[in-house]
Amino acid sequence: MWWLSAWWFPVVSAGMWLGMLLAMFCTWEAEGHPHLPSMDPNQHIAYISDIGAFGLKPLFITGCVITTVFLDLAFMSERWLRHYGRLAPNTSRVQSALSSCAIFFAIAGTLGLILLSIFDTYHHDRVHDGCLLLFIAGYIISAIFLCAEYQRLGIHYRQHRVLRISFWIKLAFIILEVILAIVYASTAWNDRQNVAAVFEWIIALIFTFYVLSFLLDLWPSVRSKRHVPQGWREREAQLEKEAGRHGGLPPLDQGPAPITSDQNAATYQNDDTPYNPTTQGYRGTTMTGGQGSHIQSALSKYPLEHKDRGRQKRWGIGRFRF
Repeated sequence: MWWLSAWWFPVVSAGMWLGMLLAMFCTWEAEGHPHLPSMDPNQHIAYISDIGAFGLKPLFITGCVITTVFLDLAFMSERWLRHYGRLAPNTSRVQSALSSCAIFFAIAGTLGLILLSIFDTYHHDRVHDGCLLLFIAGYIISAIFLCAEYQRLGIHYRQHRVLRISFWIKLAFIILEVILAIVYASTAWNDRQNVAAVFEWIIALIFTFYVLSFLLDLWPSVRSKRHVPQGWREREAQLEKEAGRHGGLPPLDQGPAPITSDQNAATYQNDDTPYNPTTQGYRGTTMTGGQGSHIQSALSKYPLEHKDRGRQKRWGIGRFRF
């Protein structure tokens, strides 16, 4: 069922994150731009952390937890679906290691965001800033590893354009977020708090689109009446390629193959036993009963050419034999 697939994880994560940001900003606007206690004297635009440090702190914590947990589930689902063949599988251990590193740093970013929502900027200023750094650095480093994995996947699976599109989206996210993070840090360091607050809101909104990019990654794994998972199509293509290498016949370990070029001909099974009467026995001729006679002989307990036919039915009364 396509509507119970893993693509829901990034949708829920991005929806919760965007909804939380809009709710916090609209509440601050509706209250008339109040000057919160955690804001500097000359600051007129509130940081996200300023709004989330007081009345909307429960919303801030809940939104951060749901956003990051479902995003981590998206990371893990992508890895699991590639491992079990629903997505185009990794072709090397390096790709698997890159995916594992991406998950590790995503979890680090998750801890950073959850902790910064708990240790607010008003009561725990330094701890809050450290958690903010962990959040931004964790997800940027995670995106770098994921981008490297998709770059290698795109080279191997050139027929899947979605891998290259996802690679360029993540690369654009890395470059843009790094630039904005540098501008944010420099303006905040130079006490230009209003400019820094604007850039913080922009960084948070761009993060929404990064989360939605995982919808592009997970959607090819959906199975429906009109769509076959990406990994299954790749497996079918690989089997067809292997069949072409064997002259149009599948490998012996892939099942039976025809013994003649006739498509309606019978098939054989590769058997390692010394003698198989069904497949290796005498086929017979039209004068000796034809090809089917040897099958009837093989199915009996003793072959028909056995001379001692009395041993085939050891006990009997009249016409009944046991």
